[in-house]
Amino acid sequence: MVVAKKNNNEDFEAERRRIMTELSQIGFVLPGSVTSRRSRCGNPGCSCHDEPPKLHGPYQTWTRAVHGKTVTRNLTEEQVERYGLWFDDARRLRSLVSELKELSLRAVSQTENWELRK
Repeated sequence: MVVAKKNNNEDFEAERRRIMTELSQIGFVLPGSVTSRRSRCGNPGCSCHDEPPKLHGPYQTWTRAVHGKTVTRNLTEEQVERYGLWFDDARRLRSLVSELKELSLRAVSQTENWELRK
């Protein structure tokens, strides 16, 4: 029985090391999301009001929460390209932290022989 626990602990440690290795490869991170939007203007004679409409845009917007309030900033295509990896790394960071939390819960549950509730 002790051997099985040791193997499981080794499995947990191997998984933790994998997560930590991936975390070490993350660069800068930007929270929030980038979306591409098209819109109509206020000029009734504009082609954006035709059927079918020829909407203005696309406009790239970065939306995030700051102190509980939604903040939106327009980005240029160059900025989206320049910071795209930062947004990707933020998503990857959140995913890896979730994996590490789940792994830690499984490890403590097994070590303490606790029932894991989800």
